[in-house]
Amino acid sequence: MANPFKPSAGSTPPLLVGRDDVLDDFTAALSDGPGAPGRLAFVTGARGVGKTVMLTTLGDIARGEGWEVVDETATRGLIDRLTRSVRAARHDTGVEDKPRTRSFSVGVASLGSVSKEFDLPPADPHDLRIEIGRLLDSPVMADSGLLITVDEIHTIATDELDQLAAITQHLIREGRNIALVMAGIPQAVDQLIADNAQRPRVSTFLRRAEMMVLGKVDEADVAESFLETARRAEREWSADVAAQCAKATRGYPFMIQLVGYHTWRAAGAERISYEHAERGIEVARRKIGQLVHAPALQDLSDVDKTILVAMAQDDGPSRSTDIAKRIGKNTNYVSVYKGRLERAGMIDVLPNGRLAFSTPELREYLVEHAAHFVMNPWTEGQSL
Repeated sequence: MANPFKPSAGSTPPLLVGRDDVLDDFTAALSDGPGAPGRLAFVTGARGVGKTVMLTTLGDIARGEGWEVVDETATRGLIDRLTRSVRAARHDTGVEDKPRTRSFSVGVASLGSVSKEFDLPPADPHDLRIEIGRLLDSPVMADSGLLITVDEIHTIATDELDQLAAITQHLIREGRNIALVMAGIPQAVDQLIADNAQRPRVSTFLRRAEMMVLGKVDEADVAESFLETARRAEREWSADVAAQCAKATRGYPFMIQLVGYHTWRAAGAERISYEHAERGIEVARRKIGQLVHAPALQDLSDVDKTILVAMAQDDGPSRSTDIAKRIGKNTNYVSVYKGRLERAGMIDVLPNGRLAFSTPELREYLVEHAAHFVMNPWTEGQSL
């Protein structure tokens, strides 16, 4: 059979592991009626945690409840594409344009009254709010609604976000069955909901959105997902080997797919063994740098990357004092960037205050590429 694992951007894996709470909350929001909290939400987390997959899954849930779903990516022209998609959905459900008319009457004592009816020009066909209203007002949509998902919000134009937020806010106030879920890395979400004097109503509205924060998956759940995938395919995969593979993923969703894919591929039609797992893990460790770490680091500032490289000198979790010494700054300075890196999903702050990398193989990738990422004026004479 075909390899069931999907280590490519946005591809839905055979099993969505460790996300039951998020899915249950969204399902409840669809049932709870207009204005339910989960109907306005951000899906956020570091690269590779499955944000796009989550949007796809939420869309599948909504379709299963009879909702119309429009999926989009936040590039220029978003509002126009959404308008066209909603119009197409409206036509697919049999809701056609209705001619708009207006009548008036004039009364004259000696003549009686004269009535006149005339056609109005059609509403702006590019008005998203009008199109959504027409769709949701249809009798065939009485027990369902419309879900809009928007991916990659770091690329969205502010004016289009403002339009989409304002339209959604009005529809919610009108009691419409509308849901809007947007996905993006933490920095992008933070920027969109930040206080902004030029758009206070929009930023206030978006700050009320639910945060579906996707993180790591418990390794026991990962191991069980490997075993369940093998059972479905009638393949042999022992619990010990599955645990070995799960440990290598460190609960990181994209690494789950990489390890699963390359281990499955190494085994061919044979029983999956320790040797196959070792080969698959080795390939996965190489691939994650190219597919995840490189693009994630591009989103960071030079200072962010310099601090990560300073952390990479340690074999385990790093102390802020050591990082400060290596970059020639004080611990207060490091604390500012520590918070930024934690929100970006690059590091975890442990209970003892030490800093650890949140994604597998990031330390090794940074060591290999340190010369490219470090800020030379700060680290002159340092072995970064």
